[in-house]
Amino acid sequence: MKVLYAAAESAPFVQSGGLGEVIGSLPKYLKKQQVDVRVILPKYEDINDVFKDKMKYITDFLVPIGWRKQYCGISKLIHENITFYFVDNEYYFKRKGLYGYPDDGERFAFFNKAVLEALPYLDFTPDIIHCHDWHTGMLSVLLDSNYKNNPFYQNIKTVYSIHNLKYQGVFPRSVLTELFNLSENYFVTDKLEFYGDINFMKGGIVFSNLVTTVSKSYAEEIKYPYFGENLDGLLRQKEYKLRGILNGIDFEKFDPQKDKNLFVNYKNSLSKKNKNKIKLQEQLGLPVNENTPIISIVSRLANQKGLDLVERILDEMLNLDIQMVVLGTGEKKYEDMFKYFAYKYPTKLSLNLYFEGSIAQKIYAGSDLFLMPSLFEPCGLGQLIALRYGTIPIVRETGGLKDTIVPFNEYTDKGNGFSFANYNAHELLFTIKRALSFYQDKKLWSKLVERATKEDNSWEKSSLEYKNLYQELIDIK
Repeated sequence: MKVLYAAAESAPFVQSGGLGEVIGSLPKYLKKQQVDVRVILPKYEDINDVFKDKMKYITDFLVPIGWRKQYCGISKLIHENITFYFVDNEYYFKRKGLYGYPDDGERFAFFNKAVLEALPYLDFTPDIIHCHDWHTGMLSVLLDSNYKNNPFYQNIKTVYSIHNLKYQGVFPRSVLTELFNLSENYFVTDKLEFYGDINFMKGGIVFSNLVTTVSKSYAEEIKYPYFGENLDGLLRQKEYKLRGILNGIDFEKFDPQKDKNLFVNYKNSLSKKNKNKIKLQEQLGLPVNENTPIISIVSRLANQKGLDLVERILDEMLNLDIQMVVLGTGEKKYEDMFKYFAYKYPTKLSLNLYFEGSIAQKIYAGSDLFLMPSLFEPCGLGQLIALRYGTIPIVRETGGLKDTIVPFNEYTDKGNGFSFANYNAHELLFTIKRALSFYQDKKLWSKLVERATKEDNSWEKSSLEYKNLYQELIDIK
């Protein structure tokens, strides 16, 4: 079984969020299931020279983009037993950052075409191309149009994964003909047309053989207008090929027993976890007190993450006997909001407006509670990493948060976190106070921490689901 992952980012080379984490870890687990899985990515400037220096040049060729032909080089690197291919074009990818440029439509149109043009040059002909998010949504469209009469491509099938429906890759109608050489027959409602523009993600949904998303609850939610981002009607129509498979995390990377970033390694020991807390307090300049609960947020600072709820109750929260640690960057209004409260409560709130993996791991290990009150959450990885480090999540019951966090019930002694249902600031505050009340019972809290660290949220189970999905597709003649 040969599967090629086409994506815009992957750890450890370059990532902006959860997508990169998934692409960097899921293939390793599929490899254990005897799937020959490889990954193809753009060769961004931001990729560290340590990796670039190890890349081996394979070939180069010209890719037709509208009336032009653009250079494309292909390099190869084997990392942790996975083969990665890199698409090189300095005009499109030799720039800082991954996305957010005015010509993103053209950049990823090139990437989609380059992936397909590269296949005959690789030592690998995939049974399936697994496309991820809007950046690769047009691959399936191109297979249906420009390549379907070429015998080399005829047996290749596609799976399309939606990691976040909010970001769809919507571009002007002119992209259709000027970049893809597609006829106006594709500019219709049941194909690519989207409120007068074209939509890369819609292309992936319509033309791929199967569509997946990153949790079972999110697969249901996106069929309704509230979560559907104007594609709910299409997703209801295509629900026969829509599946939800829950994301996992890389248990080798996120392992409190071996994580070199931690001050003290531990398994499920609350006393050793508290040593990490004390060291974290020292490093961040917070008053050192192992009995003061630390609530952390490690997140992109965006509306999706429920930060408007946090804003409404932050004064009241910081008047409780707690400390808060925030790590991440994002929307200016939330950065400014946290700056104000960090200034107002300098001994209570440590604000870190950047993202860096080693400090993130220290925060996961040194915190007691992890806050993730999302408006919507396709899967969420933060709560899974928090559990791995024995840090108890407080979440809203939506998407993957609902699928992974079972609210603690003191009568049955079941549950691995705390949750609330309605998107309401006072419901969040009530849930935080409830969690803090249980924190005072050290025996109970120790049991909760131990239970969290023993949970298996690795890719083992989900990678098998993906393998079965690929087999199902290959078996269809």
